Amino acid sequence: MKSTKGKFLIASPKLTDPNFAQAIVLMVQHDEKGALGVVINRPLEVTVQQACEQVLGTGCEVGGVLHHGGPCEALLMVIHTDEDNGEAEVIPGVYFTTAKESLELLLDNPADDMRFFVGYSGWGPGQLEAEFETGSWTTTPATAERIFGPVENLWTRLNTEVNLSKWVHPTRIPEDPSVN
Repeated sequence: MKSTKGKFLIASPKLTDPNFAQAIVLMVQHDEKGALGVVINRPLEVTVQQACEQVLGTGCEVGGVLHHGGPCEALLMVIHTDEDNGEAEVIPGVYFTTAKESLELLLDNPADDMRFFVGYSGWGPGQLEAEFETGSWTTTPATAERIFGPVENLWTRLNTEVNLSKWVHPTRIPEDPSVN
């Protein structure tokens, strides 16, 4: 088993499961016990501030929208750059947190880069590997710029990059290949 931790899973165009169609999943954990990630390109129509007011009855200092991390139910979780409040390092300098105390600290004192999620994507032992065998996913290394950057057209950009990189160096692929 080769771990996908710290990579993006890019849904294949033939993956039609509505939970994952055109999804980009940041893999937080992947070992013999299973895999966990969050879909980074599913923003919700509610801000983190609105969610805090509705669920916690209090305000927070965090801007931005809340994201739907996947079909598995979970309370609030965050990908961020604050090492002191990081539970697991996903890639160098980017951390994953679910602990209530750390979340409260991050809500009151936001890190420079943060993305909040409700729900996650999870796979049991061997399940994700079986999905790779059917061609449901491709992977590419995750970067902080892409994790925290704009999500519009991210699936198209990464899918194009991964497929074209077999023939063209990725730095030569324009953001929008249709203008080529």
